[in-house]
Amino acid sequence: MVLVVITVLGVIAGGFATAMRIETKLASNSSFENDMEWIGRSGVEFARYVLAEHMNVRNEPWDSLNQKWAGGPMGTNEVLELISLENNKLGPGVFSVRIIDQERKFNINGITDANAYIIEKALSMAGADPAEIPGIRDAFLDWVDRDDNIHFMGAESDDYISRPNPGMTAHFAKNGMIDELGELLFIRGVTPEMCRISMPGAPSSGPVPMSGGSSLCDLFTVLSSGGININTASSQVLQLLPGLDANLAEGIVLMRAGWDGVDGTEDDVPYRSAGELINVPGMVPQFVQQLSGVLKTRSLIYEVFVEVKINNYVRRYSALVRRDPTRPGELETMTFHWD
Repeated sequence: MVLVVITVLGVIAGGFATAMRIETKLASNSSFENDMEWIGRSGVEFARYVLAEHMNVRNEPWDSLNQKWAGGPMGTNEVLELISLENNKLGPGVFSVRIIDQERKFNINGITDANAYIIEKALSMAGADPAEIPGIRDAFLDWVDRDDNIHFMGAESDDYISRPNPGMTAHFAKNGMIDELGELLFIRGVTPEMCRISMPGAPSSGPVPMSGGSSLCDLFTVLSSGGININTASSQVLQLLPGLDANLAEGIVLMRAGWDGVDGTEDDVPYRSAGELINVPGMVPQFVQQLSGVLKTRSLIYEVFVEVKINNYVRRYSALVRRDPTRPGELETMTFHWD
C-alpha cells in the first residue's frame, strides 16, 4: 500500500510539475504578445523605409532582384549600404524582413473569358491533369463572374452546396473577385497540390508536394498594379503572357541574369525598359511593341514578411504596402496581420 501511495503521489507530482512548466511557458509567451506585435509593425516600417530609400538610388530607376530590398547586393546608397534585412535587434527581440513585389506575378483578377487561356497555362504548369483543365477553367470563370449562368463544364452555387470539393463544407459560388489565393481551393477541381498551400483549418507544415511545375501561388497574385515587372518575374509567369513560349521567357530571364545566369547577383543586367527585349534571341519588333503595354520595370505593391524572435518564441507577420505612383518615395501600409 505504501508503494502504491508513493507511486500515485509521484505521478501526481510529475503531472503538476508538467502543468506548471506549461503554465509558465504560456504566461511567458503572453507577456511577449505586445512586444511581438510592435516589433512586427516596426519590421514593416523598416521595409517601407528601405523601399523609399531605394528611390534615392538615382542611377538605378528600376526594381530588380539584385537590389537591396529584394535581398541582393546592389541598389544601395550610403544609407542602404549599412542596412541588413536579417536579424535586426529591437528591444527584447530581433526581426528579419523579406520583401516580394506583387508585379512579379500575374494578377488573377485580370482573367476573363477573353483570356481564359492564361488559367489553362497556369493549371498545366501546376501539374493539373490535362483532361481536367477545361473543367477547372470553366469553374474558375463561374466563380469570378457576377452571374449564376454555368459555363459548359463549370460549377455554380447549387453544385457547391450539393457537392463541395473534398474537405470543404457546402458553400456558395463567390461571383466576384478573388480576395486571397487560398480561395482557389473552394473552386471545383482545384487541389492543395496545385496551390501548394494547406487546406483551410489544417496545420501548416510547409509547402504541399506538387506533381510538377509551378504552383498557382507562384504564378498569381490577387493585388498588383496590373503589369508584369520583367526584372522580377519568373520565366513561368512570363509564359502566361500571349505569344511568349518557354524559350522566349527563359531568354528574357537569362539576359537580365548576367554572365553567371543567376538572378539576384552582382552581375545582373536589369532591363531599363521593355524596349530592350529586342535584344533577346528570337524576339521580333512587333512582339516587343505588343508586350510593351503589359511589361514594366517598376513595381508598386509589395508583400512584406516579418519574422520576430524573442528568446525561443517566434511569430511571423505579413503586410501589403503600396507605393504612391505620384510620390514614389511614399508608401502606405494597406494590410497587416499575424500569419
